[in-house]
Amino acid sequence: MSWTRGVSRRLREWRAARAAWRAEWPQRKAAWRECRRADREDPLLTPGPPNGFALLPWLLMGLGAFSHLLQGRTANPWIATAALLAFNSLYVAIAFRAFDRAKREARSTLAALGALGLLAVGLAAGYGGSWLMFLPLFGLAVGAVVRGRRLGPVSLALSTLAGAVAGIRDGWDGLNIAYGTFLSTMVTAAILSLSEAVRDLRAAREELARRAVAEERLRFSRDLHDLLGHTLSVVVVKSEAARRLAPRDLDAALGQIADIETVGRQALTEIREAVTGYREASLAAELDRARDLLDAAGVETAVRQSGPPLDPRPAALLGWVVREAVTNVVRHARAARCTIEVTGTAEQTRLVITDDGRGVGSTPPGSGLKGLAERIAAAGGSLESGPGPRGGFRVTAVVPSEGSEAAGAGTGPGRAAEHSG
Repeated sequence: MSWTRGVSRRLREWRAARAAWRAEWPQRKAAWRECRRADREDPLLTPGPPNGFALLPWLLMGLGAFSHLLQGRTANPWIATAALLAFNSLYVAIAFRAFDRAKREARSTLAALGALGLLAVGLAAGYGGSWLMFLPLFGLAVGAVVRGRRLGPVSLALSTLAGAVAGIRDGWDGLNIAYGTFLSTMVTAAILSLSEAVRDLRAAREELARRAVAEERLRFSRDLHDLLGHTLSVVVVKSEAARRLAPRDLDAALGQIADIETVGRQALTEIREAVTGYREASLAAELDRARDLLDAAGVETAVRQSGPPLDPRPAALLGWVVREAVTNVVRHARAARCTIEVTGTAEQTRLVITDDGRGVGSTPPGSGLKGLAERIAAAGGSLESGPGPRGGFRVTAVVPSEGSEAAGAGTGPGRAAEHSG
């Protein structure tokens, strides 16, 4: 018969689930002991039932009916036995499908729930007494499957039906069955909904942790790109200058070599700071380094700065832009002149770096400028790069000021400085 095949299949599924649980138990137990030793959160004490096994002990509510059946106190025992076996099989199947959202909302699960309800009502109405406990047990299965706005009306309808059936069999004592059915339905739904919410929150927390790790790796790669690219460019330029000067001016060549040593020591310090995550590029320091690097490369440099003092975060962002743009000028532009302009107001600060080189960079920007554009965009600013209006190449960065109202109210006259090299 088809129902016997269905029962056999359900029993095989239940045995497979039990075997899987037993296979996982040694690992879970070892993890639990490790957490106890390390004073960490216990993975076995996760809020809410982990699977359908938590709903199986409630089948003991039908133990009284089973006892009457064994004692021969039930009419038509073969019908009662078949109905009891079918009820338990359907309940076990629903219990294990209730913890998977796709399976829980499937039509087959709803059909099984409907069949379980017909059996519960039939057994309760046909036999009464201990068999009435199948109504609250059916309510528990309903609470495990039905969620959302439908739960309230379904629970009230089911409680009313249970009270009516129990009232016909036991009179006013049927109110206890109605109350038990309503309570089992609502409490089960609340506990399982809370369990799902906790699991979703934990999954979201793990996803946020993974994203934080990915962002930190991206930050670290950007910092290394900016640090090493600029430092190696300085070393290459000064090494070329030392090679050219060595045959005719040994003292000047030794000065360039001393600068290389200083740059290398400074780079080591900056890399250590970048690894620990504390490095912040200073705009003033980067402007000085840019001027020295461009002078060593034979590029005439003009640096103009005006406006109120910058807050640390905007200054750090603009310092990275100066470092990347000047490095690109030395590497690719073959420029004779480079102009760096910093103009600040109480609301924002604008940095413009222009050269008269061959305009390399009008093509899509490299990884350095892309990374800086993402950083500045995350801070509410913008970065644009491309050919200048009169040839060459231009990089424009705009960053908002932190605490602009305080800056506008508390800063004195703007400072202006211009340096030419």
